[in-house]
Amino acid sequence: MKQHAPAALRNREPIATVLARELPEFGTVLEIASGTGEHAVFFAGAFPALHWQPSDPSAEALASIAAYREEYPGPNLAAPLLLDAADPDGWPVSEAAAILCINMVHISPWKATLGLFRGAARILGNSGGPLILYGPFLEQGVPTAPSNIDFDASLKARDQSWGLREAETLDALAASHGMARSARYALPANNIMLVYRGG
Repeated sequence: MKQHAPAALRNREPIATVLARELPEFGTVLEIASGTGEHAVFFAGAFPALHWQPSDPSAEALASIAAYREEYPGPNLAAPLLLDAADPDGWPVSEAAAILCINMVHISPWKATLGLFRGAARILGNSGGPLILYGPFLEQGVPTAPSNIDFDASLKARDQSWGLREAETLDALAASHGMARSARYALPANNIMLVYRGG
């Protein structure tokens, strides 16, 4: 039932370091596309004052998250929600203090990213709460690592609607929803974290 993503063990601590700077002190963090659930368990433990709400559109992922949650000793990790980023009007969440999305933007159709920003703008409103993205992105004026070029090609070979997105395209999408990029962090393995805030 429990699934395992080796990358989650490698990147969780660098991601947590950034989250410690960007997340609010209290409130609910909605994690979009939680995958195996390993990140949710780790971050819930790392930030016990925050209420962690995992979600995913996949039944297998939801089962894995639930299995990890059964072993989590704290009270701040909620049961996973069925949530499809591409359908922001159907999100079963009405508010959150922050939204985190790890490794989804490039492994999903563009409509999922469109929905992510639309849903985030509605849920975060003018609170100034962050929408935090993690993954490999293309950036104008920044050389793309050969490994990311190969990864992009492999993604498109699997599904033409997948692929690395340009950070500047995400900036424009955010602006169309009244949000702006407030931070960028370079992380190991040629990944970055982008933070967007409205208000």
